[in-house]
Amino acid sequence: MIDNTPLTVGPEVSIRDALVRLDRSRLQVVFVEDAAGRLIGAVSDGDVRRGLLAGAVLEDRVSIVMNPSPATVPPTATQDDVDALKSERGIRIVAVVDDGGRMIDVVGEGERIATPLATPVVLMAGGRGQRLYPITKDIPKPLVPVGDAPMIDIILGRLRDQGFRRVHVSVNHLGHLIEEHLGDGERFGLEVSYLHERAPLGTAGALAQLKGAADTEFVVMNSDLLTQVDLRRMLDFHRRTSASATIGVREYGFEIPFGVVRREGDRVTSLAEKPHHRELVSAGIYVLEPEALSSLELDEYCDMPTLLARLIAQDSPVRAFEIHEEWIDVGRPDDLERARQAWERSTR
Repeated sequence: MIDNTPLTVGPEVSIRDALVRLDRSRLQVVFVEDAAGRLIGAVSDGDVRRGLLAGAVLEDRVSIVMNPSPATVPPTATQDDVDALKSERGIRIVAVVDDGGRMIDVVGEGERIATPLATPVVLMAGGRGQRLYPITKDIPKPLVPVGDAPMIDIILGRLRDQGFRRVHVSVNHLGHLIEEHLGDGERFGLEVSYLHERAPLGTAGALAQLKGAADTEFVVMNSDLLTQVDLRRMLDFHRRTSASATIGVREYGFEIPFGVVRREGDRVTSLAEKPHHRELVSAGIYVLEPEALSSLELDEYCDMPTLLARLIAQDSPVRAFEIHEEWIDVGRPDDLERARQAWERSTR
């Protein structure tokens, strides 16, 4: 986040005064904001030059020479979105604006978008990690090392790098070790708080503690996932589709190891030798609106499929967002080894 004051002027200032501000701008552009702070234009040296050639004078209002359609992206935009817009319009600078049209950041040439997001993330970390036993006998699965860092440290680092700042961690099994390790999150550049499960509550039960407290959409993610998924893009999809809930999904392929026989009555109609099937499966990443929690009760067990089925039964819009990036569910020892190999490759 930057202080935009040196980069902005009002529409009533003179072209001369805007040039003074432009000369001091690190980006060689100034942005024009109305009285309510909404972005209404941008002015570069080229805009001023073209305006003067068309007959404007230095004492005219800057609004007559500004570009009234500056390049903008929402806070949920990804770096790919920014790069594509720059390429499409042949520009070097993109403004980040909120839903009210106010500029909250600027991405200049060679810079990366890093606008902090108000959207919180809930990491589900209360499970016992039984499929990784005995590794998880005395250590909760989120603290199992992958490379030189616990799994949850890698997840938190990726969340921070994407602009997230608030994280709730649901804890139960050996939860005190997770709390001791993460603390308040300050060393990760995050604000970390905890949802305490007195007993195992499933993959959605702990979310009941957010009823009445959540005032915006939030991300829910299993804490045994190592993925490069761009959550900003998923958030943007969720908002654009007006979803009550969005499920991250992946394509999963499997082969039936036998010849499959199809029939009508006792008449064989076809044979397929070891056919390969593909299905979409849940990736353990969700975006939920606050109202999606209305059916949950405190300390009541509920898994995520049950919660989503309730929403579907109520005709609430539940959307699917396809994930194509690297994704590893660290559930079994061979998954852990695969995650460690992937981490090693990424740090070479």
